[in-house]
Amino acid sequence: MKKWLPWIIVAVVVIGIYSWAKGFNNTAVGLKETATKTWGDVESSYQRRNDLIGNLVKTVQGAADFEKSTLTAVIEARAKATATTIDPTNITPDQLAEFNQAQSGLSSALSRLLVTVERYPDIKANQNFLELQSQLEGTENRINVARDRFNGAVEPYNKHIKTFPNSMLAGLFNFSELNYFRAEAGSEKAPDVNFDFK
Repeated sequence: MKKWLPWIIVAVVVIGIYSWAKGFNNTAVGLKETATKTWGDVESSYQRRNDLIGNLVKTVQGAADFEKSTLTAVIEARAKATATTIDPTNITPDQLAEFNQAQSGLSSALSRLLVTVERYPDIKANQNFLELQSQLEGTENRINVARDRFNGAVEPYNKHIKTFPNSMLAGLFNFSELNYFRAEAGSEKAPDVNFDFK
């Protein structure tokens, strides 16, 4: 029996390490998949906004004397925002910054469009426009919720792979930290509001 004791100890240690590694891997896969799916929800919310903006632009284009440069800015910003994509399984800070910048540009162009519409009573009274404007407001709320949920899904994954002793296995199994969605630089400052309706 004594000659088998070292082998039994080795077998118990190997089984223990295997169980730990398996548990770490499966948990990390599940947490990363949740974060990846949640990023898809963020993109879905942005896609809904892009679709609504297309309809809004078509509604506003019906006003023959509407400012073409404002519409052009929205159309171009929308095209740039839809062209910027992220691989949800490998989100880098640069990708998030580029995505955020494109979405911010679209938000800015859309804000200018909505402010400009104030000068056109026919558009403001258009039922389609009012409905689209209401849907856009709701979509902006959805986007914010989706971004918060994404950050909430990233946190347990990052904690799981960064805590000891899991951090030892993370590199071996190619699990790297996911980046949080962050506000664009300068967004903490209140924007200047200018009601110049000349």
